[in-house]
Amino acid sequence: MEKKNNTQKKSILKSGIILSLMTFASRIMGLIREMTKASFMGTSMYADAFTTSFMIPNLLRRLFAENSISVAFIPTFKEYLQKGDDEENKTSTQEFLNATFTLISFLVTIVVVIGIIITPFITLLFCKKPLDSSASDYAMQLQMWMMKKDEITILTRIMFPYLLTISIAAFFQGILNGCKIFSPSGFTPVLFNAIVILATYALAPFTSNPARAMSIGVLIGGIIQALFQWPFIKQTGWKIAFTSLKKTFSNPGTKKVLKLIGPTIIGMAAYQLNDVVSTALANNAGEGITSSLQYSLRLQELILGIFAVSIGTVILPDLSGLAQKKEWEEFNNMLIQAIKIIVLITIPVTFYSFVNGRELIALLYKNKSFTEESVLLTLGEFRFHIAGLFFIAANRIISPAFYAQGNTKLPTLAGIISFVTNIIFALALVKPMSGNGIALALSMASMVNTIFLFIFMKKMESIKIKKVLKDTLIYILKITIYSVIAAIPCYFLRPTFVNLFANRSRIFSEGLPLVCSLVIFTTIGIFELFVTKDSITVSIVRKIKHKKVRKN
Repeated sequence: MEKKNNTQKKSILKSGIILSLMTFASRIMGLIREMTKASFMGTSMYADAFTTSFMIPNLLRRLFAENSISVAFIPTFKEYLQKGDDEENKTSTQEFLNATFTLISFLVTIVVVIGIIITPFITLLFCKKPLDSSASDYAMQLQMWMMKKDEITILTRIMFPYLLTISIAAFFQGILNGCKIFSPSGFTPVLFNAIVILATYALAPFTSNPARAMSIGVLIGGIIQALFQWPFIKQTGWKIAFTSLKKTFSNPGTKKVLKLIGPTIIGMAAYQLNDVVSTALANNAGEGITSSLQYSLRLQELILGIFAVSIGTVILPDLSGLAQKKEWEEFNNMLIQAIKIIVLITIPVTFYSFVNGRELIALLYKNKSFTEESVLLTLGEFRFHIAGLFFIAANRIISPAFYAQGNTKLPTLAGIISFVTNIIFALALVKPMSGNGIALALSMASMVNTIFLFIFMKKMESIKIKKVLKDTLIYILKITIYSVIAAIPCYFLRPTFVNLFANRSRIFSEGLPLVCSLVIFTTIGIFELFVTKDSITVSIVRKIKHKKVRKN
């Protein structure tokens, strides 16, 4: 029995490592996709139009497809699987799968058709008509508005069917995950991004603008995501087929799925409203704001994906295990250590990014389309986005402390307060600060989320809130001082490095100053940590030494 449990643990660990690597690869490919967009469109009207148009089906995907599959379909499918392997149960499970497939295809097709028809009206939410007819450049403003509105309409209509293909892909992923097969679904986002990139390069010469080439790539990518998983579905032994609408809506499994979906969609809608408002404000703030915000966010998400998401995923099972055993001392120590690791990573990254943000953005994005003006536009927003890096990462670490104890209401409430805060600040700051205001609003909302998570910890008797808060604040202060000390020489030496490597290819003129600053910043930082015998650093060194001893 013990041997079986160890085998299961190793299998889960292996799946977790593979999935983490896939997620990392997906983030990298997502960044390359944004680099491709920057190469072809920069921060032009076409880049704004594509970003807006892709957001619309993507928003519906997150709201309906992913949410429904994870919250409603997978738990119901697992219940069917747990009933046993006899012929009667297999038949009822197969009927449930056919009914769910029909339900998804039928409902999403209706949404896609209606969406394509009403796209011109949806577009008006994101493209405000210029009102001041007395302005000297009113005719030009009106012409630009019409061009942008028409382009968003065309691109949205091209990409709306993506909602259907990705919904089917999500359904296939649900079946595979229910059967404990994770790798194919983990690879599909990598495949999707690769197809979008290739399609943009291949089709751009044959379309009226690169945004349309990339939009066609999105649709092809969605189809491939579904088709790629099909052979793995066949290997599970389950068949996918349509059934009658009468059987679909009368099936007890689909009835349960629909019942579970309802409340979650209402909750998720509050989160997705955030994207709608931010995108609408960005579109009306000026050309290039929508796309530059996306470039900035993609860079921030890459950093988060490497560190915060990985740590959050790793500690959740451990916290859950400690909560079940009621080992609260260990639970609190693990939570504090996880938060400290996030502090140790995010605060130095934040200060390094403040000093070297321009070179980082120019290295990744700058080209003929993405000009120095685009770099500076993105840089302003990136600095406000990166200011909230610690809070966003901390939220993904603190929330599992609630989930581990079966409490989903408090972190959800903190999230809703955060999203409302984001909308209020974005509305207030967009006029005086343009895109920088929208970026600042997100960071402030993330900070509010963190504050409320700490407030709600008081309601959890198992968490020693005073100790967690005290240790966290002291460590934040300490690492902030260390980061400032490490950043000062980089700040003053930066112009020297930039001038030294100027007038060379982008990889050298932008990359070498980054490397030089990184070496100085890291050397000073590591020296500070070792001299003061930082507890987290000492712990990491001990673990590395212990592993080396075990290998030998």
